Amino acid sequence: MKFIHRLGYYLSGFVVGIIMLMFFLGGKKTSCDWGLDARVLKNIRNKERILSEEALVFFKDKQIDTSSISYILEAGDVNFKKSNIEAKPCKTYQVEGEAEEQKLGLIFENCDSTAVLKRVFILK
Repeated sequence: MKFIHRLGYYLSGFVVGIIMLMFFLGGKKTSCDWGLDARVLKNIRNKERILSEEALVFFKDKQIDTSSISYILEAGDVNFKKSNIEAKPCKTYQVEGEAEEQKLGLIFENCDSTAVLKRVFILK
């Protein structure tokens, strides 16, 4: 069999496979959160979020909308150097991101069923 025929068979099978994947996975909310940052942020996003009084005061004083928390959890990064992943019973993560033209740091206490936003501060 000539190379061009083998290539044709391969490409037709590849295209059929891609179409099948798009059909089966197209309507589902599938995600590829394989990186450590992405897994931690997704874990915090999927839990009930509780805001501490200190965080609420910060948002009120700086006139920043609390919906920016969700944006930072989508587009932000986890600073593992400043996080305490060995803490018991809840791990503490510092999430950094930009919202409303300010670079913010969020300190989350990530427990089994809740994620508590302990503190918010402006990064320099």
